[in-house]
Amino acid sequence: MRNTGVRKTIDDLGRIVLPKEIRKSLGFEIRSSVELYVDGESLIITKSRNSCVICGSNDDLTEYKDKCICQKCINDLKK
Repeated sequence: MRNTGVRKTIDDLGRIVLPKEIRKSLGFEIRSSVELYVDGESLIITKSRNSCVICGSNDDLTEYKDKCICQKCINDLKK
């Protein structure tokens, strides 16, 4: 793990801002979905993999209006 030398303060609502340089280097875009993990006293932030908004599956996804839906759920909705 590399140290960026950046120190942030958590605001009153529990938020922190990820600096633009870090977001850009990791490929985070505005409104990117992230996953948070705790490892001991470390917080790990990773890009979320796309998953179906209905069942959570990561297989055979189709994007519709900025949401991902798997083929199985599409077929279930058609019934």
